[in-house]
Amino acid sequence: MMQTIRKILSFILFLFIAVQNIYAQPAVITTDSQGEKIIKGFFEKSVLISDPAFSWYAANQKNFVPDATAVKAFSENKESIHILAFGGTWCDDTKSLLPKFYALTEAAGFPDNKITLIGVDRSKKTLHHLAEAFQVVNVPTFIVLKNGKEIGRVVEYGRYGMIDKELGEIVNANKN
Repeated sequence: MMQTIRKILSFILFLFIAVQNIYAQPAVITTDSQGEKIIKGFFEKSVLISDPAFSWYAANQKNFVPDATAVKAFSENKESIHILAFGGTWCDDTKSLLPKFYALTEAAGFPDNKITLIGVDRSKKTLHHLAEAFQVVNVPTFIVLKNGKEIGRVVEYGRYGMIDKELGEIVNANKN
């Protein structure tokens, strides 16, 4: 039953992504009571790079060297996988891990159009109820999809605190 629901949700997501590319709905950007910008909905890495409110992105990517095995896995499988990345621009874990995730994908030559970045608010809600549909409880959550099916996910720091290595293991375990 749960497998069928996940298949249906994956199919709906891919339809949604395709329609979103045609009729892109901009993310909702607000400022909370502490003066932090919060992005809710689909957005691009370029927003994190260009907006001074997200200076944490460059600072937390600096000097990070991704796991070589993970870089190879992403490089060799860049045509067959897609990543859903849920994060909160207000969240310390996202601020630490999202730049490292992008260091991995950049080192692997993994295309940005194979990454769907989805911002959540402080209650971990997003536009179109995608966080609920994908059972995202904590952020960041990186979901690896292959042929529209979830093959694994890393939530926050993962099992042993090295998301790049763990993501690479997910990709390597599902090569075929």
